[in-house]
Amino acid sequence: MTDMLFRDDAYLRDAPAVVRAITDEGGIVLNQSVFYPTGGGQPGDSGWLEWDGKRLPLATAIKGQGDDIILVPSEASQMPPLGAHVTQVLDWDRRYRHMRVHSALHLLSVVVPFGVTGGQISATHGRLDFDMPDAPQDRDGIEEALNDLVSLDARVAADWITEEELAASPKLVKTMAVQPPKGAGRIRLICIGEKSDFIDLQPCGGTHVARTGEIGALRLGKMEKKGRMNRRIYVHLES
Repeated sequence: MTDMLFRDDAYLRDAPAVVRAITDEGGIVLNQSVFYPTGGGQPGDSGWLEWDGKRLPLATAIKGQGDDIILVPSEASQMPPLGAHVTQVLDWDRRYRHMRVHSALHLLSVVVPFGVTGGQISATHGRLDFDMPDAPQDRDGIEEALNDLVSLDARVAADWITEEELAASPKLVKTMAVQPPKGAGRIRLICIGEKSDFIDLQPCGGTHVARTGEIGALRLGKMEKKGRMNRRIYVHLES
């Protein structure tokens, strides 16, 4: 398995690693990874590998078998050999914007308290699909409430609970179409706010900022009807 360094430190921009495998398609598997693989609506990270004076650009990271993470080169180039010691370096600006958008979407799920049927993240904006029959009427109120939560500069942190604890608290799961992965024995939670008064608490494997103030000003985008009971709401970073 690939040790997922981003789970313990989303701000880690580079790290040493050893090449464990090269896939038949030309992907690279390291023993540990700062690169988040595509999943949960969040794009895979990009960046590059360095070794012996060489540099290999990476287009994205994807999930492999089990807990493996596969790094996908962005161009045909010389590959590091098996067992090579490399330095992995993130495209930090892109990742950090993903972190800001992802945390913003968690806040949107607080302000619009309906079941979530889908979502997507980019470096400039994100969207959530809600199980709701009618579009929200108070557009300005939603945007104001979002920015109020950002301005609280609340703590954002990860915690873990057992699968049994999650089963006993089903309301923690806001996503209706996708359930947290089972079988590992424990579930990762993203907690916004303090334990005595959480703003939001839900299962999530993605990367997030450390405080809501880092998200910056938010602008509400389009609200679209995507079915009889489905409304799509976009949120944009202002800078």
